[in-house]
Amino acid sequence: MRREELDHWLPDPGVRTCHRRSSSAPPDRLWDAACRVRLSDTRRLGRLVRWRIPGVRHDQTFRELLRDYPFCLLDEGEHWSISGLCGRIWTLQRDYPRLDGPGDFRSWSEPGTVRVLFAHWVAPDGDGSSVFSEARVAAVDRRAELRLRSLWVVVGVFERLIGHEPLELAARSAAAGRAPVSTPATGED
Repeated sequence: MRREELDHWLPDPGVRTCHRRSSSAPPDRLWDAACRVRLSDTRRLGRLVRWRIPGVRHDQTFRELLRDYPFCLLDEGEHWSISGLCGRIWTLQRDYPRLDGPGDFRSWSEPGTVRVLFAHWVAPDGDGSSVFSEARVAAVDRRAELRLRSLWVVVGVFERLIGHEPLELAARSAAAGRAPVSTPATGED
């Protein structure tokens, strides 16, 4: 997957985050490991997701999470997937609309909301492979853009501390040829 392909879904995000982790494992094994990382395997990110989206199971994989409400699987291939959600991400209420497919995501234009895109993929990298994660957030209108900026001032500083957790687990477990195992809580990226 190339990042230009993500422009097809969300070309001008107000927020964009990118993470990458390398592994000595081949792409198939790294993708398999990435698909098996559970929220409970991560320390900070898993807790944050469960706090932010009530009803999410502790033992749910991130792959399962990104395929079910409030997310919508937009497209996928052998070593990649793209999911999205829409709504008011700055509220504490779970007021996300149900998206019935890629068309709903593309045409979303509810005032005061954003569209959020999550892409994950694995690519060959030297003798091994790398796993990538990119998130993009685009406001539908000026009011949502102002709220998104305010939210990102608070949340953005923490994103780099938690955004890499699942990738690190997948890279380590794929290299070792085993299932993901929880990492100790550290502030390292």
